[in-house]
Amino acid sequence: MNDIIVRIAGMIGIFSVVMVLSAMLIWVERRLLALWQDRYGPNRVGYFGLLQVVADMIKIFFKEDWIPPFADKKIFVVAPAIVVICSLMSMAIVPFGQNLQIVDMNIGLLFFLAMSAMAVYSVVLGGWASNSKYSLIGGMRAAAQMVSYEAFMGLALMGPVMMAGSFELGDIVEAQKKVWFFIPQVLSFVAFFVAGIAETHRLPFDLPEAESEIVAGFHAEYSGMKFGMFFVGEYIGVIMISALVTALYFGGWLGPAFLPGPAWFFLKMMFFITLFVLMRGSLPRPRYDQLMSWAWKIFLPLSLLNLVVTGGILVATS
Repeated sequence: MNDIIVRIAGMIGIFSVVMVLSAMLIWVERRLLALWQDRYGPNRVGYFGLLQVVADMIKIFFKEDWIPPFADKKIFVVAPAIVVICSLMSMAIVPFGQNLQIVDMNIGLLFFLAMSAMAVYSVVLGGWASNSKYSLIGGMRAAAQMVSYEAFMGLALMGPVMMAGSFELGDIVEAQKKVWFFIPQVLSFVAFFVAGIAETHRLPFDLPEAESEIVAGFHAEYSGMKFGMFFVGEYIGVIMISALVTALYFGGWLGPAFLPGPAWFFLKMMFFITLFVLMRGSLPRPRYDQLMSWAWKIFLPLSLLNLVVTGGILVATS
C-alpha cells in the first residue's frame, strides 16, 4: 500500500515539475531569442519579465472558447488533449536519477515510440476536424513527416539498445559508466536528434504550421485553451526529446560526485533545450520536398549503416 502511495506521489511530483518547466520554457525561449537577436525580449511584467508567463496563461484561460461552426465539434475539442496526454505518458519512463522515475519499464523505449506515434493523431485529427484547407494541409504534412522521420528514429535507437542489451532507459544509463554512447554512437545520436526536432515540429522542421505558407497549419482555427494545449504539448515534446538524448547518449544522471545525479541530468537536459531554441533563432525553414528527401535519402541509410556497423562490432568482440 505504501509503495502505491509513494508511486502516486512521485508521479504527481514529476508531472507537476514537467508542466511548470514547460510553462517556464516560454519565458526562457523568449529571453534567449532576444539575447541572440540583440533585442530586449520580455522585460515589463515582473523581474526580468518573469511574470509574462503568468500574464499569457491568464489571457489564454479567459479568451473566448470559440469553435468554428463548420468544424466537427467533438473531434475538434478532443484533438488538442491527445498530444498533451501522450507527451506526459512518455515522460513516465524517463529516469531523472537513480531510482527516480515513475515507471521502470523493461520496454521503456518501445513505450516511448508508441506514445510518439499516437501523438500524431492529435495533429491529423485537429487539421481534419477544422474543416479548413490550410488546417488539412498542415495535418497531412504532419502525418507524412511523422511517418518519414519515425522510420529512422526507431532504427537509430537500436544502437544504444544493442550496446546496453536492454530497452530500459535505466540500464542504458548504467551501461555508460565507462564511456558515454555519444562517442561510439555518434551517427545514431545525429539521426535521433534530427528526428526529434521533426517529431516536435520545431523550427527548422515546423512545416505542418508554417505561417508564411499555410497560415498556422493544423491549429489555424484554434484559440484559447485548446490552442494552449497544442502549445504545451510542443514544449513537453522538447523536454522529452532533450531528456531522452541525455539518457541515451550523454550518461543521464552520471557525473562527478560534487553534484547529485538529478542535477547532472537537469543540466545536460537544459543544454539540449537551449540548442532547440538556438536552432529556432538561427536556421531557415527548408522546402517540404527537401525535408522528405533528407529523411529517406540521408538519415535512413545512415541509421541502417550505424545498425550494421554496431552489430558487426558487437559480434566480433563478443
